[in-house]
Amino acid sequence: MKFFWQPVLLLFVIFLASSYFVHRRKIGGTKNLPPGSLGWPLVGETLQFICEKYENFFRKRMKKYSSEVFKTSILEEPTIVFCGPDANKHISANEPKLVKVWFPKSHISLFNMHLGKYQSPNPSTKMKKVTHSLVRTMGLLKPEGVMKHLGKIESITKQHIRTQWEGKEDVKVFMLVKALVLNLSCQFFLGLDDPDLASKLVVKFDHLQHGVQSVPVNFPGTTYNRALKAAATIREEIQLIIKEKCDALTKGAVVEDILADIIVAEQAGRYVSNVDIYNMIMGLMLASYMSVSNVITFMIKHIGQRPDICQKISSEQTEISRSKGSCKALDWESIQKMKYTWAVAQETMRLHPPTPSPFREAVADFTFGAFTIPKGWKILWAVNAANMSPEYFPDPENFDPSRFEGNGPAPYTFVPFGGGPRTCPGKDYARIVILTVIHNLVTKFKWEVLFPDEKITGTMLPIPAKGLPIRLHPI
Repeated sequence: MKFFWQPVLLLFVIFLASSYFVHRRKIGGTKNLPPGSLGWPLVGETLQFICEKYENFFRKRMKKYSSEVFKTSILEEPTIVFCGPDANKHISANEPKLVKVWFPKSHISLFNMHLGKYQSPNPSTKMKKVTHSLVRTMGLLKPEGVMKHLGKIESITKQHIRTQWEGKEDVKVFMLVKALVLNLSCQFFLGLDDPDLASKLVVKFDHLQHGVQSVPVNFPGTTYNRALKAAATIREEIQLIIKEKCDALTKGAVVEDILADIIVAEQAGRYVSNVDIYNMIMGLMLASYMSVSNVITFMIKHIGQRPDICQKISSEQTEISRSKGSCKALDWESIQKMKYTWAVAQETMRLHPPTPSPFREAVADFTFGAFTIPKGWKILWAVNAANMSPEYFPDPENFDPSRFEGNGPAPYTFVPFGGGPRTCPGKDYARIVILTVIHNLVTKFKWEVLFPDEKITGTMLPIPAKGLPIRLHPI
């Protein structure tokens, strides 16, 4: 047995060494690459990327190599990481001329981006057409489109608070907020008010979120395997809803939701296939689900821990209720008046970034500073890299909403929704949902956080380890 393993081990070492030098030669042909390490052959720095918290992965390498740009290798791709205001401006201003959207293999598989009637040699181009062009052209996620649903958003929020918060002494915020936000997504995107379905799908969307930038290893028990199963379950539910919606529209029903609008567009020849429809809807729901849930959860945490902030938000929201009438629903004017509440939301997003960094791909060689970015290399846009920089945010560990009052931070230092032509299309929906939920909570309760030093876990997104338990005090 010993004789057998010795040559096997030797061959393995030779293979790794050969791969290492081939790997180095392949990438070493480009001059003036940014500083950094490509890690081991094949795996690169993928393990560090998926096991460390995002901000730690970036911060270590920014300190070691460059605060603006460095190279690495993750998810089997040589990658340039862009950080800071100059990088944010460069990416925003040069898409799609120099960079285009790119998705990891796990993302492509989970969303079946290789399927559907619309065919493209580049799945990223396909997803760009499906998610952005149609949504923007039809105005579905613009403020006026979202505002048509504000009454229902607030109605569902009020019902959720009545059934899940009122009469309770202690609640765990994170799970309740996730269920509410997913139910709001079901209403907004699918036209379906079904809290039971939303509660059922919470765990499925959690698995899907964790699998989006995982290593695509499909073995039982892996993150990717759980995400595949979750995606299949979600897709089945959406397919059933699409069938019911098509039947209702055929019979002349008047339906107002994003799914109905997309189906009508498809039937008019302006869209593609049902495969693309349910994958698009699943992607939109996922994008809004965890990011909005995180912002609301951590806002509740900071409001509960800071009496000064609680007082200012309560005063603002009470005045809004008084001016519109306590029995009247929120409207656009009410939302526009929530300036301090939105400053708290922005400061929450600065300290607890709600979205992972997006990927791009260089479509041509280009320069950034003194460095060359080769065509075909992947770009990881660290949109949150400047959030904790004392250069742009003095005393960055301190929660201070006043940073976002007046003129706010310097341009391109804070870009939670990205920038340029691919600015997050759901930013207005997210803003309206966040403000609506907080308005209805602070006009009903005050609360105290039961574990002020609760550990924050999660790699891509922050997660309160205990679910953020709070004690409610009805007003």
